[in-house]
Amino acid sequence: MDGSALSGVRVADFSRVLSGPIVTMTLGDLGADVIKVEPPGGDDTRQWGPPHAPDGNATYFLAANRNKRSLALDLKTPADREVARRLIQRSDVLVENFRPGVMDRLGFGWEDAHALNPQLIYCSISGFGREAGAAMAGYDAVVQAVGGLMSVTGTEDADPVKAGVAVVDVLAGLNALAGILAALHARHSGAGGQRVDVSLLNSVLSALANHSSAYLNADVVPARVGNAHPSIEPYSTFPTADGALMLCVGNDRQFRALCEVLGVPELAGDPRYATNGARVVHRRELRPVLVTALAGRDRQHWTSVLSKAGVPCGSVNDLADAFRMAQSLGLKSVDRLNGFASVRSPIELSATPPRTRLAPPRLDEHGPELRAWLGGPSSALVPPNSQEMTP
Repeated sequence: MDGSALSGVRVADFSRVLSGPIVTMTLGDLGADVIKVEPPGGDDTRQWGPPHAPDGNATYFLAANRNKRSLALDLKTPADREVARRLIQRSDVLVENFRPGVMDRLGFGWEDAHALNPQLIYCSISGFGREAGAAMAGYDAVVQAVGGLMSVTGTEDADPVKAGVAVVDVLAGLNALAGILAALHARHSGAGGQRVDVSLLNSVLSALANHSSAYLNADVVPARVGNAHPSIEPYSTFPTADGALMLCVGNDRQFRALCEVLGVPELAGDPRYATNGARVVHRRELRPVLVTALAGRDRQHWTSVLSKAGVPCGSVNDLADAFRMAQSLGLKSVDRLNGFASVRSPIELSATPPRTRLAPPRLDEHGPELRAWLGGPSSALVPPNSQEMTP
């Protein structure tokens, strides 16, 4: 044991692109030994650039593949399929995100893997499930479209837009991670191995939260409202002297504080604005007043004085600004090792903290040692070399 939460857990990572690699990277952060099985040409994201890091690696691949060892296998060949079978026999968790049916055709579906290793936690991530949607390609942007996310993203008078990152892949990965951890706990309690199934479509429907609840419980189909909120006001971006400021005024007390800071205390007593429900109804009248009040000062001023007054707000930052802000707040958000930079795991554990031990591997970087181990006794594998990253 090395003091990590998942020390001693081995993961056979048959996933690629983003949803599965997010899962296995996080398991690796928590101490699991993750063996990334790649086709001879590598994970697709090795070719997804620009941008590229100075060493030529696609930054997309780097984003989701730290704390792993790479083993290149051609699963269409008998010899490499045998290597994969031995890996499954010696693993605690398997993660895959092929289209449903692909792993079955290769001989590594749930039934086959369970027969090889009854204690295995087998996690499948699909776009649309294993039934009628099995043949549908689960690309994140497609799921954002058909799953309703795009219908509520964008401004009222413009076309729907996708989120700026593959957010459904990330959400599905986090759901799969929760399922795997729950299954490992259940196995520890005697439940044995089991299958974990997560679909991107169900993940986005769940993540739509209040929107999904509005539809299911009030038959309300939400529409696009830009940066505003359908049920809270003011809750949107507002222009200032040097850029946009996000205001999230979640209750009447915060609204009164906002009015005091802006020098328009009379608004809080106006029946049109005194309660949140009234403000939502009269948002078109309220917004111009707030825009005028905020226009004379910059974002830094308003963020400072409003935060002191307990009003949730923040500048609309680009990513460079966001990293600088995290550093200024004392958050350790970045790790570095030999030219590789990584966003540190956002999970903090006081006794068994996540660690970034290995940079993303070169294709088949660990193939020779892993093939030697898989051809020998199960106890012969040497733990991965650990080069911990520094902030």
